Parts: sequence; structure tokens; C-alpha cells
Amino acid sequence: MNDREQAVAETPPSRAECGLPDGTFVYCCFNQTYKIEPALFDLWMRVLGRVPGSALWLFRSHAEAEANLRREAERRGIDPARLVFADKLPKAEHLARHRHADLFLDTLRVNAHTTASDALWAGVPVLTCPGETFQSRVAASLLHAAGLPELVVPDLAAYEETAVRLGQGPGQGAGPMSSRVSRRGCRRIA
Repeated sequence: MNDREQAVAETPPSRAECGLPDGTFVYCCFNQTYKIEPALFDLWMRVLGRVPGSALWLFRSHAEAEANLRREAERRGIDPARLVFADKLPKAEHLARHRHADLFLDTLRVNAHTTASDALWAGVPVLTCPGETFQSRVAASLLHAAGLPELVVPDLAAYEETAVRLGQGPGQGAGPMSSRVSRRGCRRIA
């Protein structure tokens, strides 16, 4: 369910308070860690490798998952410090911190549901590759409803190339991509 009356805190935490480096493109995925499949994580690490200095902002669920993801990033040649983990916050503060994210990367077999709605509500575009089941098509439905069908890609190759293209795009390092998306009615991105 989408709540059109959600409050967003007026003042977000700073990038530093979020553990995010200044002047970098920030990919995020605030889905539960069980949704991150090995093949998708491989793809995300390739994206980070192709977009120098970018960061991946993930939800902190528990210490073991964080340690495992950092270890796997390093095994794939990515500095584990480029993975930043977000603590749970009250909803209004969580929505406000989205202002530091540039692009939400969706998961595959179980898409972002509430987290995709939250990202779009907060003005962060979502990139998704829909599957064949309901739980793998939710984000695509949200993106079509928000007028962002170009962020629904047909396969993982297109997902990777789109993530890289957007990370290397004109807004990279100059502020969040979300500045091109209206908080209360996402408009097309450049």
C-alpha cells in the first residue's frame, strides 16, 4: 500500500552521518539482505568496478550479513569500504536520507515492494529487471505507474549497462540524480 501522506523529515542526516563519501554516485538498495542473490551481487560489483568511486548503500540487517557482503566484495576486487550500511531509522528520517542516493538498484526474484515505493516517494529512481512472478514484477508496476518505464529493463545485461550509464552520467558527483525526479510524482530522468 502506498501512503500519499507520508512525512519526510525536513532535514536529512548529512552524507557523513550516513557514512557516505562526498562527491560520489550512490547506488542504494534498502531491501532485506535475503533478497540479494549471488548473481545479482556479482553484477552490482561489476557496476561498482565500472563506475570509479561509486558506493553501494545497503540496509544493515545483522553483522554477519554485513561481514559476508564486505568479504564477497573484496573477493570480486572491490574495496569493501565502498559498501555502506544504513541503520534502521524512523520512517520520516529514513525517507529523508534517500536524498543522498542517486539510483535504487532493485533485487530480482523478490523485488523491492515497500522499499521501491519509499525510494520513488523520496525522489530516487529505481532500476528493475522484472521476472515472471508477482514478487518479481512489483517494482516494474510501480515504475510504470510513476511514468518511468525506461527504468524497467528486459534483462540483466541491460540492467548492468543502464546502472553504469546512469552512474557515469552528467549528474555523477554533482549531486543526487533524484534532483531530476519530483518527490510527489516522479518524472522522467534524463
